[in-house]
Amino acid sequence: MEYSEGIFKALREQLVFDELQSQGINNQNVLEAMLKVPRHEFIPEQEKHLAYVNRALPIGYSQTISQPFIVATMTQAANLDKDSKVLEIGTGSGYQAAILGNICKEVYSIEVVEPLAKQATKVLKKLGYNNIHIRIGDGYDGWKENAPFDAIIVTAVIAKVPESLLSQLKIGGKLIIPVGEEYGDQELLAITKTNKGYETTYLMPVKFVPFI
Repeated sequence: MEYSEGIFKALREQLVFDELQSQGINNQNVLEAMLKVPRHEFIPEQEKHLAYVNRALPIGYSQTISQPFIVATMTQAANLDKDSKVLEIGTGSGYQAAILGNICKEVYSIEVVEPLAKQATKVLKKLGYNNIHIRIGDGYDGWKENAPFDAIIVTAVIAKVPESLLSQLKIGGKLIIPVGEEYGDQELLAITKTNKGYETTYLMPVKFVPFI
């Protein structure tokens, strides 16, 4: 079945208004970005009919595009605005980067799987994003030359929070990261950098692909 842009828009609005808002997504910047970004553009052709179902989907190379609710939750927890500079670890399809790009001044994103990085770059360029910068490589050490960041969002689970990422936050900045085991318990944390150290807030249980 072929879906028109009008149908995709209606499905996107239904997702945002009927599901995301009812699940606690109330930040206006986040809601507007979720309404604007065409998730179907970031999904393989055979999965496009599921683009606005609130679930994760495969994008190849053992990776997934995250559930829209999780993308919205992580973005809302980061507390971003038009002046924010953000680092994303794990570009994947580029969808989370696009959401961030609608809200923030600059987005830096690192992807270790080269074909995914190239595909995401292509899609983001096609959609007109000029404030998203993608680099192919290991995200564990962050992107030091563009630090410090207002927020760092990690889109893969890791057993221990990397000190290298914490060190690249501004004071008041937040690291949003899933922590746990690949096949065990995982929890989404928001870690805020303060003058006295770090404050950690538990957000929810999650299930992410492993950090590579």
